[in-house]
Amino acid sequence: MSTSRFETYDETYAYEDEAYAYEKYGGPHGAGTVGHGVPGPPRRAARPAHRRRSRYAERADGVRRLLPQALVVAFLAGGTTAFVAEDKAVELKVDGRTRTLHTFADDVTGLLAEEGVRTGPHDVITPASGTELGHGDEIEVRHGRRLMLTLDGRRSEAWTTAHTVEGALEQLGVRVEGAHLSTSRSRRIGREGLALDVRTERAVTVLADGRTRTIRTNAATAREAVEQAGITLRGRDTTSVAPGSFPRDGQTVTVLRITDGREIRDEAVPFHEVRVEDPALTRGTEVVEWPGRVGLRRLTYLRRTVDGVRLKPRLLRSEVVREPRPQRVRVGTGRPPASVREAERLNWGGLAECESGGRADAVDPSGTYGGLYRLDALTWQSLGGRGRPQDAPAAEQTYRARKLYVRSGTAAWPHCGTRLRG
Repeated sequence: MSTSRFETYDETYAYEDEAYAYEKYGGPHGAGTVGHGVPGPPRRAARPAHRRRSRYAERADGVRRLLPQALVVAFLAGGTTAFVAEDKAVELKVDGRTRTLHTFADDVTGLLAEEGVRTGPHDVITPASGTELGHGDEIEVRHGRRLMLTLDGRRSEAWTTAHTVEGALEQLGVRVEGAHLSTSRSRRIGREGLALDVRTERAVTVLADGRTRTIRTNAATAREAVEQAGITLRGRDTTSVAPGSFPRDGQTVTVLRITDGREIRDEAVPFHEVRVEDPALTRGTEVVEWPGRVGLRRLTYLRRTVDGVRLKPRLLRSEVVREPRPQRVRVGTGRPPASVREAERLNWGGLAECESGGRADAVDPSGTYGGLYRLDALTWQSLGGRGRPQDAPAAEQTYRARKLYVRSGTAAWPHCGTRLRG
């Protein structure tokens, strides 16, 4: 039968115990001598074998239990040494807030990722991303903040890592002494950014009423700068630049004193002529059926004086006060008679009635025209008559008138010539 390892272990220890007893006391059970007959200690009663075996089995179990624990402790001791070797204590400052951290990150990029710190292209990281980390290092992150900056009327986009308006303007190099700000200098700028209007102090020269004044101002408009110079704009007064324009540094603004007046002028509106063909009149004959009348137009001008200098009048309004009336003219298209005999068929009685009331001795108030047909002396004599027409018999007057008709048609009688046809 085979022997178990526990039994072997117990027997081994029992053997060693007995051997020790022989060597020490001369035997396992009684007193003996040690060395050269030196008496040993009194004999003790021998322990039962089963008690010795139980004692050594307990010792073996304890060793077996302690061995794995000792191995684990040894392993952990070596791992802890490596763990401590990789751990680093660093300071991380984000937008002014500082924290002391322990990290296993190898570089700045890893640390920021480990801490959940997001960065963008406008952020400032010190030292730069990717820099290797060491124990005791200090890392700072300053996030960029977007500014919609309107500086002296010009709008632009800027980025800053400053936390306040004053710090941002200092970082951007904007002079704030004497400047107008749309918000407080101490206002904090959040991560969402800020819209900011800044008007810096400028030197502006104002020329008015023969005097020159130079002031330092952060005015938003030329009108405001003029008022700050102690000058009042009245009525239609204006400035050499648009009153609402932004005054630049070193600019000269001239005040223009303006006086306005009105001037009214009347002018004639000519009439046009309407020509109507009339076959009842001989060709070449024209008769004004009714004369035209000139119209009237009224013009209103602005008379402006600037600093005592009168400018060219400017037309404000034009209105027709009286409409012109056209002139109507009858133009003869008929063939004139070839002889006095052909002219006999015309209504000479009607013409005489119209011209003189049918009186052969009639004379106009001026004494120039006379007779049935109102002929002057020169025309009468050119027709072969003698003296004056009003002194000749009625038959001769009619004869001479017919000759005149053959020569000139009804044009000789502009107003009554139409009577010859009807």
